[in-house]
Amino acid sequence: MADAHSESTKPTLSLDDLRERIDQLDSKLVELLNDRAKLVVEVGKYKRGTGVPIYAPHREQAVLQKVLDASRGPLPASAIEAIWRELMSGSFALELPLRIGYLGPAGSFSHQAASKQFGSSVSFEDLRDIRAVFNEVARGHCNYGLVPIENSIGGGIVETLDAFLDVGREIEIYAEVQIAIHHNLLANCEPKDVKRIHSKPEVFAQCRHWLGAQYPGAELIAAASSARAVQTAKAEEMLEPGRGSAAIGSHLAGQLYGVNLLFETIEDDPNNITRFFVISKEAAQPSGDDKTSMMFTTQDKPGALVEVLQVYERAGINLTHIDKRPSGRENWTYTFFVDAVGHREEKKIIDAITEIKTHCKDVTVLGSYPRSKRIL
Repeated sequence: MADAHSESTKPTLSLDDLRERIDQLDSKLVELLNDRAKLVVEVGKYKRGTGVPIYAPHREQAVLQKVLDASRGPLPASAIEAIWRELMSGSFALELPLRIGYLGPAGSFSHQAASKQFGSSVSFEDLRDIRAVFNEVARGHCNYGLVPIENSIGGGIVETLDAFLDVGREIEIYAEVQIAIHHNLLANCEPKDVKRIHSKPEVFAQCRHWLGAQYPGAELIAAASSARAVQTAKAEEMLEPGRGSAAIGSHLAGQLYGVNLLFETIEDDPNNITRFFVISKEAAQPSGDDKTSMMFTTQDKPGALVEVLQVYERAGINLTHIDKRPSGRENWTYTFFVDAVGHREEKKIIDAITEIKTHCKDVTVLGSYPRSKRIL
């Protein structure tokens, strides 16, 4: 007797018929995509004529939410989002070519984040350090820059905070991006021979327990970026085989530079997330669900920081992040960085900033931007 389940799942069309129908749908999809692209060209003309920004994060989020809501499967939401992000990347190229700066070289986690956010149809500029990303955006050489600001394990990114101190008044935070980060040990030697490990200090912090258990005696050497660390590890091993040089970096960096994967997902927390800022010389439009980032230096008096925080509390403003760095102007004075829920055009934010200025030597609004709703 035939299996009833097998009978019910047996295709009603032959494989050739199914493939023919897929080919027909592919032709229709290409036609529809080009119809969409023609409209994008018209949008680009309008934007260039009126000065409307090409990249609008609030519009991007709205488009993504609409297509995700419209999808009934079986294609997973992650695939739908990836397809539409690439469509929007192609749209940027049609409207006005964009140049995106990131902490390089290629294969860094910043490169991965920039590619996931902006797709493959924009131009990317890999820069030697985070400060260079700020400088190139401030000079107008890059339309946007992508910089890491906070990791769920390691906390704030020092180089980015310091760059805000130097260039913060010349740029705007335009959007935020959350990326799932997975670290890997890469080397062209045997695991037992690893003696030196290169990576960013923040990466070491995110893998601290694993490194302490697996390589307690290894020398940890700071690098400007995880991709640069992979390049260095390969170069050292080529110059001096047996030196035991390894790096913590991405799969992509290993593939790009010919360095073998020894161990993957070595981060201490499998839910390791890094938050990035997209920086620009433009201000983002309100989306209705925004954050505002500020930096301030309090007056030199007892309770000054408490007074500032109480302003936010009385106004009912939620602070989602707070960090500090030495101000660089006077010893033992600090600049504080906060992310507040709300847009700087909202009355409660305006009133709070006005009152905060009475307790501070200096207050700078770094930008208002749509809250990130998804992890890429």
